[in-house]
Amino acid sequence: MQRILSAHLPTRTGTTVRIAGWVHRRRLLKSVAFLIVRDATGLTQAVVTDPDVRAAVTALPEETVVEVVGTVTANGTAPAGVELTHPTVRPLGPPAVPPPFDLYRPALTATLPTQLDHAPVALRHPTRAAALRIAAAAVAGFRATLDARDFVEVHTPKVVATSTESGANVFTLDWFGRPAYLAQSPQFYKQLMVGVFERVYEVGPVFRAEPHDTVRHLAQYTSLDVELGFVEDHRDVMAVLRDTLAGMLAEVARRAGGAVATLGLTLPEVPAEIPAVHFTEALRIAGAPADEPDLAPAHERALGEWARATHGSDLLFVTGYPMAKRPFYTHPDPARPAYSNGFDLLFRGLELVTGGQRLHRHADYLAALAARGEPVEPYAGYVDAFRHGMPPHGGFAIGLERFVARLVGAANVREVTAFPCDLHRLTP
Repeated sequence: MQRILSAHLPTRTGTTVRIAGWVHRRRLLKSVAFLIVRDATGLTQAVVTDPDVRAAVTALPEETVVEVVGTVTANGTAPAGVELTHPTVRPLGPPAVPPPFDLYRPALTATLPTQLDHAPVALRHPTRAAALRIAAAAVAGFRATLDARDFVEVHTPKVVATSTESGANVFTLDWFGRPAYLAQSPQFYKQLMVGVFERVYEVGPVFRAEPHDTVRHLAQYTSLDVELGFVEDHRDVMAVLRDTLAGMLAEVARRAGGAVATLGLTLPEVPAEIPAVHFTEALRIAGAPADEPDLAPAHERALGEWARATHGSDLLFVTGYPMAKRPFYTHPDPARPAYSNGFDLLFRGLELVTGGQRLHRHADYLAALAARGEPVEPYAGYVDAFRHGMPPHGGFAIGLERFVARLVGAANVREVTAFPCDLHRLTP
């Protein structure tokens, strides 16, 4: 008999079916037992009246993997409106050792460190699993949106010969006797691939050896990177980012609607044109000194509140960051060379995306490195490519975990990361 998932049971009323999953909860009454079985799509209730089957269920701790065969019977109070009656129950493995928290409760009451220490079982809780389903749907929307616009997915090395940004903290390793680093970004490679395909994207891990111990940083996270050629300036990049976010949220609604409902979310609207302010104006709005070189988290929060109050938007572009705070490959604003053709996108008062227009002339790269006192040699394989003709181009990168955390209202990015790696955690 073919296994049926719980989500498909309402279409099988009156038939005998086989389900399988984990013992989510048992309710043992005097003459009847209720066995709740969890699978990847939801919960199924089995009503046990046979004394022998009831005795077997009594011996099955929560999280034991079982198979249940029974008749699908309508019951409006049961999950999905149906339940299994006259069931037989067969364990598919030994009795499980119960985890140090109850997965059947509506919310996990264990502390976050305890959840992370026991991540393989904590992730089974519907709220933790829901965040990961939303992440998967967001990535699917990212890919689909860009595929429809003739972008090509690329896969770049994660072990590199030099850091992407001068002065960055990177993880070092030995590469057959030569120094190498875990990639902080696919930035150099995705730019070079613009010279091949014009429009490219990548979904992959990046590594930051910054000694952060905050609720918004991880040492390894998933970066959604985009680069496109033949742009006029950074505004073309911002337009693609706007459409990409809209596509991601649409796919979350379509593919992960159950997860959205589990978490009680209302997905944000992406305006047809996301409001934008120049960095100098952003400082004024946030009440920061005019000579501040960057936006602090408190400034970002103030800007998020302003965008919501003024434009009814959860999203806000801040453009024209000072060149001094941007990587050497950033294109300056021709009208105001001290400022960049770069931007950040704030989502509910938190920096979510960094992007902008890049330099595309070989001579400009030599000048930019010289101005910063940087030697050309470490970047030769990257910079030399611009001798062979590169179009005006730009791109952006979205931190997946930070996006999902902000979307679901998680207080800590680790709540939406399956196995977070940070300053203190390398396992499980």
